[in-house]
Amino acid sequence: MNEFEPVQFVDVALEGQFWRERLETVLTRTIPTQHVQLGKHGILQSLTLPNPPPLSSAPNQHNFVQVLWDSDAGKWIEAASYALSHRPDADIEARIEKIVDDLENAQAGDGYLNCWHLLREPDKRWTNLRDYHELYNLGHLLEGGIAYFLATGRCRLLDILERYVDHVRKTFGPNPGQKHGYCGHQEIELALVKLYRLTGARKHLELAAYFINERGRQPHYFDQEAVARGENPSEFWAKRYEYNQSHRPVREQTKVVGHAVRAMYMFSAMADLAAELNDDGLKKACEELWADVMTSKIYITSGLGSAAANEGFTEDHDLPNDTAYAETCASVALIFWAHRMLHLDLDGRYADVMEQALFNGALTGLSRDGEHYFYSNPLDSDGRHSRWAWHTCPCCAMNSSRLIASVGGYFVSASEDAIAFHLYGGISTNIRLATGNVFLRETSAYPWFGSIRIEVSPDAPAEFAVKLRIPGWAHEAEASVEGHPIDVEACTSNGYLSISRLWNAGDTITLELPMPPERIYAHPKVSQDIGRVALKRGPLVYCVEHVDNPGGRVQQLKLPRDAWIETEERADLFDGVVTLTAPAKRVVDQGWGDSLYRNAPPVVSDCRLIALPYFLWNNRAKGSMQVWLLES
Repeated sequence: MNEFEPVQFVDVALEGQFWRERLETVLTRTIPTQHVQLGKHGILQSLTLPNPPPLSSAPNQHNFVQVLWDSDAGKWIEAASYALSHRPDADIEARIEKIVDDLENAQAGDGYLNCWHLLREPDKRWTNLRDYHELYNLGHLLEGGIAYFLATGRCRLLDILERYVDHVRKTFGPNPGQKHGYCGHQEIELALVKLYRLTGARKHLELAAYFINERGRQPHYFDQEAVARGENPSEFWAKRYEYNQSHRPVREQTKVVGHAVRAMYMFSAMADLAAELNDDGLKKACEELWADVMTSKIYITSGLGSAAANEGFTEDHDLPNDTAYAETCASVALIFWAHRMLHLDLDGRYADVMEQALFNGALTGLSRDGEHYFYSNPLDSDGRHSRWAWHTCPCCAMNSSRLIASVGGYFVSASEDAIAFHLYGGISTNIRLATGNVFLRETSAYPWFGSIRIEVSPDAPAEFAVKLRIPGWAHEAEASVEGHPIDVEACTSNGYLSISRLWNAGDTITLELPMPPERIYAHPKVSQDIGRVALKRGPLVYCVEHVDNPGGRVQQLKLPRDAWIETEERADLFDGVVTLTAPAKRVVDQGWGDSLYRNAPPVVSDCRLIALPYFLWNNRAKGSMQVWLLES
């Protein structure tokens, strides 16, 4: 297994404009307004037993969303704690403490803590793991408690949740009298691994491994508990256990199926356990599942899950654009998985996907103002798809904020004698190697431009390696150390340029990653994209939006195959972006009249196409949008 460990986000200062602006927005606007929304929609009140809000009256919800509300509070605590790690905020800390008070008051004597069941259905605790998310809720609360402890040193919330974990450990396991079950929505496993890494208590790791290893075994636990509830297992509302990836044991799974977020959380936990337990079986399963996603199930934006019906996967190469579900949470969770796979093997293909998901799938979920969100992320819109201030199920809101608030933790990793850069964008950090402390500063205007400068300053001259990711999209990259050119191709393995030498304070690496606009084509089996082309520059996928291309819906645009695509720096857009422009054609309805059909083709006029990064769409005005353009 890979010997590299990620440098934690608290040890990485974001100095480049791109990420500094996003972080500042999340700290000052997103996290405070999310707390307001949690209060406005009854989520905070749901923690105050015995006075919760009334049951939801939303049609077809069956109050199910309220069953998940503990998890929303947990994700907000995690994001807010990451914010506290960047800067102290007495008001945010007081709001977290109020939630801790409510959870402490709600906790049962045996440690159980699920606010829905404690008030609404206390006699149904642990009777429907398939649907009622008790362990999922605990997982997000636990991740919040860990983050709050690391940010402030306050342990009261973590103590409450460790008592709950002790209750879970007594309830679940292989022994007589224990339930041989696992959660319908994977998440607890990730939190238990984090708790193990924090405390060193192997019992937490073993519980996580139990839940993963038990999943999908026969007789099927969800069948057994359904019978115990007096239900017919065949009447499961989702019909098949592929929905929650419990259709077979995890090591036997080779095709990615079902609910996308559940799958990504499970695969992330499998990668964690593969690393901690040196489990080659789990590693092999992760690699096979990764290959299945990458060859047949991922959108160019890194969106995952093509269908709303199961919030997940359908058939291979089924990637519709206008009905793409591509839940923001799924892209965030893909980043989790890619980062963990990267730390099983230092292989640039995992970092490429992590970057792709970060800049395209995940960032799209949060507006520039930090207060509006996408739940689903289509690649084609007639103008009706728009951001919302809140959602009935607000999971994506806090997933966006907790990712951005901790994004520094995805940039750099270190081993005893090497440092690896995975992302670029302007950071500084201090890293402790076996040879001593090393200060690093990476300076760039990434992702807009690929000129990167890295200052390497060990406290004393020392020999070690600096590894720089050469993205898969970066052709003919150039590098030098102290002005001396490096043979990038000869020194690059698995996507990383390795530079080993005796380093002195102030040594400088320069890296040039060319970023010409590119045309991207989909596999012919993706029928929805036949005859279409997408535009990409560096790590960014581009789209055309009505506000930049007036004169009709953007679906009427055609990009000639021989059109020259130019870049344009736009200081007037979003504090500075790079757009793409090209001569194009527009199909117009001139002279068409009232006829729906006719035997003459429509008129085509010349125009100039303007494309902007996909993650920025729907931040100005409602209107049509498209990623995959007709090519003529």
